[in-house]
Amino acid sequence: MKRFPVIGVLCVSAVFGLAACSDNNDDNSAAEQATKAAADLCTDLNSLKSDNAKLKAMNPASATKDQVKDAYDAVQKDWDNVKDNVAKLKQAEQDAVKQAAEDLKKGYEELPGDTTGKDALTKLQPQIQKLDEASTAAATGLKC
Repeated sequence: MKRFPVIGVLCVSAVFGLAACSDNNDDNSAAEQATKAAADLCTDLNSLKSDNAKLKAMNPASATKDQVKDAYDAVQKDWDNVKDNVAKLKQAEQDAVKQAAEDLKKGYEELPGDTTGKDALTKLQPQIQKLDEASTAAATGLKC
């Protein structure tokens, strides 16, 4: 019964389906990748908005076909960048949550059999916190 809170956290991890084989990456690499992907996506979204505004603001009476094509091409390039970074962001968020859940699982499995609930929670607190932060970030979504 003393391990009930820890087992509950592990069940939450299992719900995410993240108790799979572990990568031996640095603990922060997935979170750092998610942060970089989010920043890149924000930059790309701002570029898309800016280039689309330029296209929208073109004067139909004076714009040449080449000017319209150039503006259109810029918008399409921005859209391709947005699509690429959305995929990277989602994967990075998934990787961050997966790594945090696997770290918690590994930490729990390494506890001695006679560990009390109090000791287990104390020893697992960093992994529990990491999983909380990663899952919260993934659930919150991107806010530029």
